[in-house]
Amino acid sequence: MGDLSPAELESLLKRAAHLKKEMKRGSQLDSLKGRVVGVLFEKPSTRTRTSFEVAAIRLGGNSLYLPSNELQLSRGEPVKDTARILGKYLDVIVCRVYLQDTLRQFKEFSGISIINGLSDIEHPTQVISDLLTIMEAKGRLKGVRFAFIGDGDNVCNSLLLGASMVGMDMVVGCPQGYEPNRDILKHARENAKRSGSSVRIVNDPKKAAAGADVLYTDVWVSMGEEKERNRRMRAFNGFQINSDLLKAAAKDAVVMHCLPAHRDLEITDEVIEGKQSIVWQQGENKLYGAAAALEFVVRS
Repeated sequence: MGDLSPAELESLLKRAAHLKKEMKRGSQLDSLKGRVVGVLFEKPSTRTRTSFEVAAIRLGGNSLYLPSNELQLSRGEPVKDTARILGKYLDVIVCRVYLQDTLRQFKEFSGISIINGLSDIEHPTQVISDLLTIMEAKGRLKGVRFAFIGDGDNVCNSLLLGASMVGMDMVVGCPQGYEPNRDILKHARENAKRSGSSVRIVNDPKKAAAGADVLYTDVWVSMGEEKERNRRMRAFNGFQINSDLLKAAAKDAVVMHCLPAHRDLEITDEVIEGKQSIVWQQGENKLYGAAAALEFVVRS
């Protein structure tokens, strides 16, 4: 997300909205005609994988799923060797990886466009669809009061960068010790100065939720953190988005979750299924965010 300028992000959001209309209309699209998109994943995925594969097809291209356990990567081949070869075969690679450094190596050695489909530091394509969803729900982005409740994880990091670029006032409510990445937080605060917005970190979920237009959460235990489960369950006690926390937000607040959700842990079943939830609209918009991202890198 930090690679984008505010103008590029705005353009991506407009394009995602346009592509949503065109795809729902059944229009014939060919911006990826003759292109092959590799979808290389080290982690399981439902929405990110499917959205990119479908987006590539809907845009007239082809996709090839590359699970890392079926590649020579799983037998110890250096990332840079895999990257060099795949760069000769493919036009774009969407990488969902454990480590940001793996993404860096693909970018350095493949010679083609690389899209971050999730790393330990960021999840930028999630944020494109999230901002599109907020724009649809609230009619604007600038001035929207946005509260992220929970772990300052990769999704939170990318949301900080995206929200601060478009002028949203963002507050992160997280337990002490689970704050967002410091470098990203610094970058987000610099963005906020330019956009006239604000970025705050608090350790009280009710203070974070107070008056918010949007409440957002993610899982408390991400993939690769399973050994920390018990410690995290204790740390995040009280940070659940439930009906009581929702009362602290604005009356017309909406609730978001990037999914998959652990119901009745970070969010209650009642809230995620409630009338203020826009989670399913958010999930659908992953397709249009993926399509806009693919077009952007192909045209860049």
